[in-house]
Amino acid sequence: MIDNAHREITRLIPEDSFLVEERVKDDFDFPIHFHPEYELNFIFKGKGVRRIIGDHSENIDDLELVLTGPNIVHGWELNKCTCKEIYEITIHIHQDLLNEKTLARRIFKPIKDMFNRSKHGILFSRETTIKIMPRLMALTRISGIEYYLEFISILNDLGNSENQRKLSNSSAVKEDFHNSDKIKTVYEYIQENFNKTITLNEISELVNMSPVTFNRFIKKRTGKTFIAYVNDTRISFASRWLLDSELSIGEIAFKCGFNNIANFNRLFKKSKQCTPKEFKEQFVGIKKTL
Repeated sequence: MIDNAHREITRLIPEDSFLVEERVKDDFDFPIHFHPEYELNFIFKGKGVRRIIGDHSENIDDLELVLTGPNIVHGWELNKCTCKEIYEITIHIHQDLLNEKTLARRIFKPIKDMFNRSKHGILFSRETTIKIMPRLMALTRISGIEYYLEFISILNDLGNSENQRKLSNSSAVKEDFHNSDKIKTVYEYIQENFNKTITLNEISELVNMSPVTFNRFIKKRTGKTFIAYVNDTRISFASRWLLDSELSIGEIAFKCGFNNIANFNRLFKKSKQCTPKEFKEQFVGIKKTL
């Protein structure tokens, strides 16, 4: 399962501190995955859904709140859940939301310790989840510094909460995506140029590799071919703009580097298991820091 995990490219960009996504859904169709961001995931009306974190797997109750650390393999599957209106809030958090010097302050110790434990996945108690639930739901309705401070306050209260449960016995972490200078160079270049045509020769020369060697390199580090990785990056930006702008689907497709809207629709559906229009409709709210 870990070997086949999908390296998700989240909609969180470097300028964001964290990204909150709120939606009502009838399925969990995203494959088992990992990413370098922390993830706080709240699910309501999900009784029977299967939770997978590292080497852990179990069916969930009607509501739950879980924190996963950077690059730990995780995911949720519909399994035995029959509800057609599953409510979910997913928050992706940059690893450097609070830097090491800040976390070293005594006041931030509960958050620091919680982040350290999250490499195994943390399930918060039902009592904590019920208490935090209205505050998570309210996040999409506030903005500016209040939005940021409220989220830090939520993290602090979660860090101090009782009866936290470690989920995975091993951390089951995929190799750090960003621990190679070459993959970092590739990542940053694609992030800056995804809206243009990027050739295999061009990117290979950037890291002093032959095209054949580079394709093997990128496949080993991301599980994808170069073309698939670039398209995933484009789809990630497209899905963000679908939720966070008034642009038409066609405008977004061209803005993301797709010259053919039919090809964009096909690749989007392959990645998200739904059309761009359906994707936009399934989210009831989205909020980001600026």
